[in-house]
Amino acid sequence: MFYYFGYGSNINMISLRAKGVNPFSSERAFLRGWELKFNVEHWFKHEGGMGNIEPSSNAESFVEGMLHACPDESLASLDAMESKGVGYDRVEIEVETIDGSIKKAFAYVGLPAYLNESCLPTRRYLSIILKGAKEAGFSPKYISKLESQEILEIKDYPSFNPSSNQVFTFDEVRDNPSLTVLSGFVFDMSECRPKLAPVKSLFGGKDMTLFHAKRHDSSTGQETMEDIKKGKISTGAKNYLNAYLHEYEKEFQYLGRMEEYYF
Repeated sequence: MFYYFGYGSNINMISLRAKGVNPFSSERAFLRGWELKFNVEHWFKHEGGMGNIEPSSNAESFVEGMLHACPDESLASLDAMESKGVGYDRVEIEVETIDGSIKKAFAYVGLPAYLNESCLPTRRYLSIILKGAKEAGFSPKYISKLESQEILEIKDYPSFNPSSNQVFTFDEVRDNPSLTVLSGFVFDMSECRPKLAPVKSLFGGKDMTLFHAKRHDSSTGQETMEDIKKGKISTGAKNYLNAYLHEYEKEFQYLGRMEEYYF
C-alpha cells in the first residue's frame, strides 16, 4: 500500500476510478507552503492547463487535496496516467490530515518541458475538481478560490465527417500498437509530434471512446460502450468526444472506420 495526494481531478472519486485506481480509503489533507497552479500543458492543446503544485513564497499558502491509500498495483497506472517522466515527476511530500497527523505521500509535480504559465483550465476540468472538492467537504475559502479561477473558453466544433470509408476490424486495430479508435474512427499515431509520444503506449491498439467519455464532468462512472453507441450520454459528453475527434485528426492520421461500429 502507498499514500497518494491528489490535488487536481483526482480529488474526484469518479475521475480517479476512471483511471483504474480504487483506493482503500480517502481523506482530506493539506500540503502546507505550496500552491495550486494550472500550468502543465495537456497532451491535446484544446484541454488547456492541467493542475500542478509548486512551493510558494507565501508561508500561509496551502493546497487542499485528497490523501488516497492505494494498493501497490495502482502505482503503475497512476504513473502512466500522470505521464511520469514526461509531463510530471513523482515526488514524495508530507501532508497534514484533518486530525493533524503528518503522512508521507506521493504526488505528481509538473516537469519544466511541459510548464506554460499562459495555460488555463477548461470548464470541464475545473468542474471535475469542484465536484470532488464539494463532495469531500473542502473548506469554503478553498472552494471559492477554485470557483473564481479563470478558464479557457473552448470553440465549437462541427460534426466530425471524414472522407475515408476504409473499414478496419477489431483484430486489425488490436494487433497494431500504432492504431487507436475513437467513436468508431481509426487513427494512426505513428507520426505524432514528440510531446504526444507517451500516448502511444496508452492508446495503442485500444478503443479510447469510453476512456474519454468518463473524463467528461457529466460522467457518473457507470457509462458503457453500449450507452455511447446508443447516444445515452449527455450532450456535453457527445460534444466532448466530437471535439476529440477533430483534435485526433490534427495530431494523428485518420484512416477509416471500425467494422463493429457501423456494420
